[in-house]
Amino acid sequence: MNTTQSSIKKYLTLSVCGAILMSATTSCNSFKKLTNEQKGAIIGIGTGAAAGAAIGSKSKNPAVYAIVGSAVGGVAGVFIGKYMDKQAAKMQKDLEGVAEVERIGEGIKLTMKSGILFGFDSYSLNQRSTENLERLAQTLKEYEDTNILVGGHTDNVGAEDYNMKLSERRADVVANFLNKNGVKRNRMSVMGYGESTPLVDNTSDTGRDKNRRVELAIVANEDLKKDAAKGGSNAVATSDK
Repeated sequence: MNTTQSSIKKYLTLSVCGAILMSATTSCNSFKKLTNEQKGAIIGIGTGAAAGAAIGSKSKNPAVYAIVGSAVGGVAGVFIGKYMDKQAAKMQKDLEGVAEVERIGEGIKLTMKSGILFGFDSYSLNQRSTENLERLAQTLKEYEDTNILVGGHTDNVGAEDYNMKLSERRADVVANFLNKNGVKRNRMSVMGYGESTPLVDNTSDTGRDKNRRVELAIVANEDLKKDAAKGGSNAVATSDK
């Protein structure tokens, strides 16, 4: 390991352990048990660095690790949680039947099956998906104090390199569409994970269908965290709309 790599490793360890301790959800001992890829995924959105999410490309679920790593905990975390509750409820209503919306910690994990968004072996959005993504964009604009990881995933059918490129293109297409509908691009980190992050086993048609997906991890940005730390006045005002 060279000097640069050593410095990065120390920085990631300190940064992530600090975030985890503040969230009071786990400990640095738990962090040490993670793989290097999982450690990288944790800091991907928490620091706004796409490079961190890239390191996490082989973790079981980069979206979950990004959400966990962004947490601040304490009273501020409660305010952020309320902000996310309102946002998640609106997404659930607008995207019922087409997306799975999960509240995790201080963030939101949103999963859309690739079959809903794209045709077979395609990265062109279909008509139904554009309508769904337009509604999603409106909510993301309303709740603007967030950062977003857009991750593309595939099953394991076909060449690994091909699947990686397909997942990258699909994630990029979703991010571009959201951007064209008013979601600022600098809020988004866009990653393709190919076949490396299956939700379930790829041995059945049902399993492969679940693994073909685009996931969004939605977490508090620095402005929301600062406001929440000061008492959460703006965060509460927005979440009570």
